[in-house]
Amino acid sequence: MQLMWLSGPTGSVKTISITLRTVLAGISVAVFTLLLSGFLLHFVGFKIAVEYNPALARSMGGVTTEAEQRKMEAIYREDLDKMRDSLQATIGEIKQLEAMKNHFMEMATPTNLRDKWSHNKDDSRGGPFVTPRVLSSFIRLPLGQELEQTLVDINQTQTALRDIHAKWDQQIEWLSTLPTGVPVQGDFRITSGFGIRNDPFSGSLAMHEGLDFAANVGTPVVSTGPGTVVRSAWDPSYGNVIEVSHSEGFVTRYAHLSKRLVAEGDKVSRGDELGEIGTTGRSTGPHLHYEVIRKERLINPVQVLPFGPAV
Repeated sequence: MQLMWLSGPTGSVKTISITLRTVLAGISVAVFTLLLSGFLLHFVGFKIAVEYNPALARSMGGVTTEAEQRKMEAIYREDLDKMRDSLQATIGEIKQLEAMKNHFMEMATPTNLRDKWSHNKDDSRGGPFVTPRVLSSFIRLPLGQELEQTLVDINQTQTALRDIHAKWDQQIEWLSTLPTGVPVQGDFRITSGFGIRNDPFSGSLAMHEGLDFAANVGTPVVSTGPGTVVRSAWDPSYGNVIEVSHSEGFVTRYAHLSKRLVAEGDKVSRGDELGEIGTTGRSTGPHLHYEVIRKERLINPVQVLPFGPAV
């Protein structure tokens, strides 16, 4: 199809051929022009809104200004730093709990094993490498994830802290009720252990049901744990003898004393003086004969005293 028209004073005839290709080209140019105009209007409109009315920009497209973004990140970082400080404080409390554990081990570990414990970093050691859970939050993550992970770490650490604190409180309290102390306050040597021995008077084999602590006459004899005095009397074999009842069915017996300083019914604590070393009763010299009874059964005192292997 062709369009024809007269042009100018000369009346020349001009023609334009209209083909399918010409029509498609014109439509494409028109569409491109409209899209470009729309994009420019949208960009200019949002730029004006962001600069002069941020609230309007947020309502239109959910955007924030660069200043607002920096402010939000600063707030997040500040909160994150506070939580990390809290986590560090919690770790400090865990170290205090470790001191409690060391106190427990001091009470419960035999002396010879304490002497074997090495703190030399160069000694032989081993085991798999396991990253501490509380340190995972210091791995760099996107801000939102980092904040969330730090909160999780703090909650888990605080829960573990409460559990550990309760556990060690309970263990130390329990251990402190048992007769695990040393019954002589001063220098001594152990002259006879628990078990079969030659009787010092007859020479025949006999069962020795305690430990003999040799020391000077008058050396203080103290309670090895808190309890109640259930016997303070004279006995032909034990001489001056004192018995103290403790928790968990324990009873301790202190014999051959030169002097008794407590009476039946008295409450005593660990380390309280019960009497003084002597050589009363069936004794060849000044010493303390010490027995431990558990639920009416005599046991080797070294099982509850910090001496290590039986002497």
